[in-house]
Amino acid sequence: MLKTAQKILAKIPKVTYADVRIVEKESEDIATKDGVVEALASSTSIGYGIRVLKNGAWGFAASNIITTKEIDRTIKKAVAIAESSAQYKAENVLLDHLKAIQAKYKTNVTEDPFTVPLTEKIALLLAADKAQRVNSKIVISQAFFQANKERKYFASTIGSLIDQEIIWTGAGLETSAANSNDFQNRSYPNSFRGQNQTRGFELVRELQLAKHAPQVGKEAVDLLTAPICPSGEMDLILDSNQLALQIHESCGHAVELDRVLGYEASYAGTSFLTPEKLGSFKYGSDIVNLTADATIPGGLGTFAYDDEGVPAKRTYLVKNGVFVDYITSRETVAQLKKAVSSYNKPSNGTMRASSWNRLPLIRMTNINLEPGTWRLEDLIADTKKGIFMSTNRSWSIDDKRLNFQFGTEIAWEIKNGKKGRMFKNPTYQGMTPQFWGSCDAICNRDHWVVWGTPNCGKGQPSQVMYTGHGTSPARFRKVKVGVVKW
Repeated sequence: MLKTAQKILAKIPKVTYADVRIVEKESEDIATKDGVVEALASSTSIGYGIRVLKNGAWGFAASNIITTKEIDRTIKKAVAIAESSAQYKAENVLLDHLKAIQAKYKTNVTEDPFTVPLTEKIALLLAADKAQRVNSKIVISQAFFQANKERKYFASTIGSLIDQEIIWTGAGLETSAANSNDFQNRSYPNSFRGQNQTRGFELVRELQLAKHAPQVGKEAVDLLTAPICPSGEMDLILDSNQLALQIHESCGHAVELDRVLGYEASYAGTSFLTPEKLGSFKYGSDIVNLTADATIPGGLGTFAYDDEGVPAKRTYLVKNGVFVDYITSRETVAQLKKAVSSYNKPSNGTMRASSWNRLPLIRMTNINLEPGTWRLEDLIADTKKGIFMSTNRSWSIDDKRLNFQFGTEIAWEIKNGKKGRMFKNPTYQGMTPQFWGSCDAICNRDHWVVWGTPNCGKGQPSQVMYTGHGTSPARFRKVKVGVVKW
């Protein structure tokens, strides 16, 4: 297929730049509910996208028909779109310099999820589904598995030829309990499709869903009679699975340079991290270090080259609490260099498309909070009065990624250094710089987990992308918890 991509590229008439992506995708989803298989789906697709830059404007066209006639038609369409767009451009698109790359990459997996027998996968999920039902108050039991394989063939006019195969796998479970007054959920190991990583079926085996299911069911039932989380200003320790979503929403989206430049303004918003803040704005406390790292083994945002052929990188976004960089593309980084004369970095390789029929966009890779030095038990012991919250239930954040409110499935009281009563319906709120500025302790690498977020939406038409977030639990001082009167 890489030779086919080269042949398509060779047929494109003279333009400033062009690239071709051929993408083969395979996916499988299995879900059980209340002891039966509720969903079983598999799909495959193949197609190609052609991106051209002509007269200072982009053109893009795609097709799933690989014939000479259709390829010629798709090329003409991409060029025509570029020519038409050039009539209405505000300025010429400029691309930052990039060296040609010829390479091959494949996700390292121990057990290919697509070779595991379907009967074995279903049996594993049904066992986990059944094990949740520890009490008659459990009204819904669910377990789920998903696997994806994506083969990308990339060729560009600068001479790049790249063959990549990305495999990712995920699984989890969710229990719902109810009585005459309430309805509560508990998830494992995380809400919203469990845990997902660029690994094979070994991840599913390591999760041991059936082993953990009874505890998940018990907590769902216990939440029905647990007191409501108290309100007030107090110290807050966030479990790593909740902190992963906090990072996603208040950092990851805020540092997308296309969003900062207004490309997403009419759909998802902009960002408070505007270019004049680069290098000087205090995003968080001195211990807050946030990175974008597409090189982490197993991260859901891990790959070798992005969809512009830029090598995967590790980039500091916030260093010692100071905002120092964005996630970028060849086009946006060229614009940033014009706006900020001191900025001299190349693209850090974050352009990805959800399929062959979508344009690449700036997408999060693995956006991580670097680990600190605390053990979790010591951090709890060091907290006199606080709340420990785990597992996201709801979220809301404004279109500049500044004001937010999050709810979690469960919380526990911390009193005089000990974890005590369970609370239900916990929520917290804040403003991004003040919240991260209140972070005074981060747990060490022993507690650090790279969580996968397989459902990040962006763009028009919409694209769903898979991203990762490495983090360990952390403490934030004097956070508004619950329903607080202003």
